[in-house]
Amino acid sequence: MPREGSVKAQVKKIATRGTAACALASAMAFAAPTLAFAAEKETAGISAILPAMDEFIPMLVAFLILLAILAKFGWPMFNGILEKRETTIREALEKSEQARIEAERVLAEYQDKLIEARQEAATIISEAKQQAEAQRAATTAKAQEEAEKIIAKSREAMQAEKNAAIAELQASVADIACAAMTRVVQEDFTDADHRRLIEKSIEEIGTLNA
Repeated sequence: MPREGSVKAQVKKIATRGTAACALASAMAFAAPTLAFAAEKETAGISAILPAMDEFIPMLVAFLILLAILAKFGWPMFNGILEKRETTIREALEKSEQARIEAERVLAEYQDKLIEARQEAATIISEAKQQAEAQRAATTAKAQEEAEKIIAKSREAMQAEKNAAIAELQASVADIACAAMTRVVQEDFTDADHRRLIEKSIEEIGTLNA
């Protein structure tokens, strides 16, 4: 990963600088007696700076031993720390990536469930409206049917009463006519008597109508 490579390069650079600093410090430590010795003799020229061969060889050997010790023990230990740090960073990045992927998955699942819930709610509302409309139509049709039945029964009852009244009226008229004819046959009426009998019969018929 780019971040891991950058961290590793920076740590290696620091380690290299540290090793160089240790080497420089060791060299200065070994060179210090020589410089002091040269100052005490107060000699001039380049010979005052360079140590004698019998002193230079032990210093070089000690410096090489120090470098070998650092290369043998210091650098592997530091490299182990570096690798451990690199592993920790890589694992943290992997966990972060996994957490991001899981969060995206959960978000997508939540959005899918939300869309599904909205669709289900819309379906339920639509079905409820259709059922309410069907129930209202059925109730209206049933009420209209009942009203029509009541009206039909009322008309039938009225027609029956009318027919009964007409039949009763016809029977009464027939009775009155029969009675009048009987009187006419039994008695000798004048024209005036016939008129009065007819008027009386009409009045009786009018009374029955009322």
